[in-house]
Amino acid sequence: MMGLVAAMSFMTVPGRLISEEFVEQAQVTNWPARIAWTALVIGVIALVLWAMRRGWKARVQRQSDVPAPAAPTAEPMEEAIPGLYLGTSVSGDWLDRIAAHGLGVRSRALVDWSESGVAMHRQGAPSLVIPAADILGVRADSGVAATVRSKDSVVVITWQLGERVVDTGFRADDASGHRTVLDGLMDTFSREAGA
Repeated sequence: MMGLVAAMSFMTVPGRLISEEFVEQAQVTNWPARIAWTALVIGVIALVLWAMRRGWKARVQRQSDVPAPAAPTAEPMEEAIPGLYLGTSVSGDWLDRIAAHGLGVRSRALVDWSESGVAMHRQGAPSLVIPAADILGVRADSGVAATVRSKDSVVVITWQLGERVVDTGFRADDASGHRTVLDGLMDTFSREAGA
């Protein structure tokens, strides 16, 4: 019975609301508080981004002794494999990303190789060549340069860059490209080792 009375108390008649008691609703928004909270959140985000940028620049400064890798002298070959350049890190420490010379920047890339080495033609970042004489090994792994992917989905090239031994990671766009890059680089490396 009580439910029926409550339901009837809010019945509408065209043009007006019939109710036993009309309660004024609370103010929906407190604009000054909302603006203050929004400004605080934006400020915290800006502070975090500034700290990240400062840390990246400090890393580049600490790695100023890292020599710049050579740049490709030719356009990508027709059979170059498209994929994602994942970055370069110190070999054996996949979290220690090399930031100098743009080597730590992830980017789209085309990879091709020949007897002289591996060329990574990057978009939006400096391209690089890994000379065949500097390649120490090629393997499939799950990650490099603080980037983790599924098992054996990253082609990792271990090579000598100046005084440092580094790992550079590349992930092809599809499984057949991954197999082509991995097999091609391993074949090239084994021929170099046998020479």
